[in-house]
Amino acid sequence: MDNNIVFFGLTSFRNARKKFGIKIDDRRRHFYVIGKTGMGKSNLMEQMAIQDIQAGRGVAYIDPHGEGAEKILDFVPADRINDVIYINPSDIDYPIAFNVVEKVDFRYRHLVASGLMGVFKKVWPDVWSARMEYILNNSILALLEYPDATLLGVNRMFADIEYRKRVVDKITDPIVKSFWVTEYARYTQRYEIEATAAIQNKVGQFISNPLVRNIIGQTKSTINMREIMDDQKILIMNLSKGKIGEDNSKLLGALLITKLQLAAMSRVDIPEEDRKDFYLYVDEFQNFATESFTNILSEARKYRLNLILGHQYITQMEETVRDAVFGNVGTLVVFRVGAEDAEFLEKEFTPEFTATDLCNLPKYNIYLKLMIDGIAGHPFSAETLPPPVLIDASNKDKIIRASQEKYGVKSEIVQEKISRWASFLDDTLHVQAVKPLVPPQQDTKKETESSAATQTTLYDAICSMLIKK
Repeated sequence: MDNNIVFFGLTSFRNARKKFGIKIDDRRRHFYVIGKTGMGKSNLMEQMAIQDIQAGRGVAYIDPHGEGAEKILDFVPADRINDVIYINPSDIDYPIAFNVVEKVDFRYRHLVASGLMGVFKKVWPDVWSARMEYILNNSILALLEYPDATLLGVNRMFADIEYRKRVVDKITDPIVKSFWVTEYARYTQRYEIEATAAIQNKVGQFISNPLVRNIIGQTKSTINMREIMDDQKILIMNLSKGKIGEDNSKLLGALLITKLQLAAMSRVDIPEEDRKDFYLYVDEFQNFATESFTNILSEARKYRLNLILGHQYITQMEETVRDAVFGNVGTLVVFRVGAEDAEFLEKEFTPEFTATDLCNLPKYNIYLKLMIDGIAGHPFSAETLPPPVLIDASNKDKIIRASQEKYGVKSEIVQEKISRWASFLDDTLHVQAVKPLVPPQQDTKKETESSAATQTTLYDAICSMLIKK
């Protein structure tokens, strides 16, 4: 089998069924898949990702459903177990640390802030305003200069005057500093409350979920996106909406994609020929497609970040994203689509196929325009390869354990650190020490359970304080 080709389909050629695929260089023009649910697009993307993994390539797979991420783990070979970083926010015992504002080079701070603004605007369009954007942007830019800051600091900037003063003292950007020192400081109390209420409410909803808070609230990240790309690691993100909620899934996915984009752009410090290809698979990508996604589509190729995007229908995309997709994607694969999408796509496939043809494709059948040696080929029909069959024993459990040990942090440690960061834990523990909560005659097990319950209650109270204060 040619290691330069990833196979994904079967087509008829001279009365014989032939397997075909796409070359590495042609994949740098990106790969787009669309089709109704249940038609086989996730199977196609999983097929390609598994081949990439088994060929030793660097891969990131973002799955908002969860089943695909778990399936891919089954097919990771034994010699790549230690290459896998498995992000599963529903793993409450060993959350991975992912601090998007940690140690950002001054050259990229405005890009990070812009990316985060795009993420928040994508998820909260109903409350977005110019004033909210202005204040939140300055908050993020301030935190990007403050040591050990996290996104938890956004709400604390408005709730804690002393914390805000410490952050502002560290700001070196004169425009950002001027906002906090001369402009924000003149806000009346009423105006300040009105201006920041929506930010505190929405960011508060985000950080109030302990599954998310324990990931983005740790000061030291345990994963490095640039190293993942350069060392050709395997990043699997199980962002199951059913387990962590739709908004949280969108936010985490968009944050991770933003960080991958910045990591790719930082490759400008090495010659293009030395940049190793990295393959980013995004299922239901419209959930994570912020304004900056258009830049990824147009610029990712030169940084060797190759996209494989899948979703269900075109109207899920904003107009700017849609134009970027059809203006930059080299290979277009269509499963059965609805009538409205078929009309839009017909111009890509005419005269070979009509809108009626696009609406009546059987399951696992596709029409496609395949990039071949840098040239867009004529449309043709094909079947996708059948789902892969697991031959060797699955290494999934080993992979999850190895990833937890290497990249996860015990939840008790995370909770304690966040509590201490809130400058609240020490005083509370001192009060508890004055009078034991559990009588001495109770057994050790009950004492341990009571202590754990107290710490959990304390932790949740602190986080509620940060949200509502």
